[in-house]
Amino acid sequence: MAKDRLKNSVMRMASWWTRQQDLETFRLARFFSLTSFVVIVLSTALLTLLLAHRAQQMALKKSQDYLKLLAANLNHQVIQQFLVPTAIRTQGNVRVADPVQYRDLDQVVRNTIHGFHVERLAMYDEVGVLAYSTVPAELGKDCFEVVGVRQALFGEEYFELPGRHLLWAVLGRLSHSEARLTGYFPFRVEGRETPDAGAVLGVFEITQNITKDLVEISRFQIIILLISTLIMGGLFLALRHIVKQAEVIMERRQAEQRALEAQLHQAERLAALGEMTAGVAHEIRNPLGIISSTAELLHQRLSRYEPDSRLARIIVEEATRLNNKVTEFLDFARPRLPHLQPVDLEKVLERSLEFLEPEIQRLHIRVTRHYRMNGRPQVADPELLHQAFLNILINALQAMPQGGELRVALAPDADGGSRIRVEDTGGGIEPEILKKIFNPFFTTKEKGSGLGLPIVKSIVDSHQGEIRVESQPGRGTAVTIHLPPLAA
Repeated sequence: MAKDRLKNSVMRMASWWTRQQDLETFRLARFFSLTSFVVIVLSTALLTLLLAHRAQQMALKKSQDYLKLLAANLNHQVIQQFLVPTAIRTQGNVRVADPVQYRDLDQVVRNTIHGFHVERLAMYDEVGVLAYSTVPAELGKDCFEVVGVRQALFGEEYFELPGRHLLWAVLGRLSHSEARLTGYFPFRVEGRETPDAGAVLGVFEITQNITKDLVEISRFQIIILLISTLIMGGLFLALRHIVKQAEVIMERRQAEQRALEAQLHQAERLAALGEMTAGVAHEIRNPLGIISSTAELLHQRLSRYEPDSRLARIIVEEATRLNNKVTEFLDFARPRLPHLQPVDLEKVLERSLEFLEPEIQRLHIRVTRHYRMNGRPQVADPELLHQAFLNILINALQAMPQGGELRVALAPDADGGSRIRVEDTGGGIEPEILKKIFNPFFTTKEKGSGLGLPIVKSIVDSHQGEIRVESQPGRGTAVTIHLPPLAA
């Protein structure tokens, strides 16, 4: 029944948990998490650049509109405050080259552009000759070939824009170069851009430093990029943590599956071995009983004529020993179901120790008891536990042929069950051997059957308990049994 339950568990796990497929799935998920993080960061950087470029274009458009308004106001002020009064005063002889007129024009221009952060303002006459500049310049120079001047003389506005490359938004803040926007505007009589606008009298060239605005855009872009990277990094770490935890869970489930598969295979091997052992033991026990009874009769008859003869007695003793071995085989091959009832574990342990008392005294072994159950019963099968305790105690005594100390402890467990611990001060067990002690028929003793501890484990398993053996060479061995609370 236990084997069937174990097999069903393995089959259910295998039906929904495919080891290799899930390993590949989680490896792919881990690769995808890293790849997606790189893609997201690059996409975020590209999106940030595009947004910054768009913001840069909007800032440039705003600056262009700003220069248009400034040019229109300047056009009006120059006509109203310089051109008209000068034409009236000089009877139409307007010459900017005249120092007095130049000074008057300069005052009007500077009053108009004051507070507008204009870096440079220049005026060209109707043929493209530089006539005025707010900064030192070569007045009288023919600038008709300048694209902006020529376009403005033909009545069209023209702007010289700073670099439009996407990376400028990022590198602009780090670079020491400055960004300037220069606009060329027609100087008209009417000062308005309509189909019936007046003739073009000249050109206004207005240069404005827009580095500060673009730097603010760059700063905003870098902040967005950093925040986006931090957010994506946090999401990536969270995803990696989830994938890692899922991988740990998967590995733990795979380990459980491998353990269940190993138990299933072991159970199948033991079942087949048990069936074979039971058949062989049954075939041996019948002739063995005949041999034993015949040897008894033979011993009785020979004792009349040869009282000192031990031949028949040796046959009886060896037949009895062989019968005990056959009984062990049968106990292993056909384990009994426990007859559960409330049991005083102290009494069961004392019964086992009393049975071995002659051997304990012969080997001069000191027994130390630590019982802390305080009379609390444990639901179990007393006969099966007596058999298990006997096997453990016999192994402990055989490990101390020159004497030593045997420590027996009994205490309640936290889950309401019981914990039994038997320690000896013998030679201990090598790690390689310790791994095999529960394997059937494995023994290091010349006359051992290798079924003692497997029978003990079978009894503990039938009580839904656990058994653990700890040992170090030269430092003794400790066997711990945990029995859970059961219902009688």
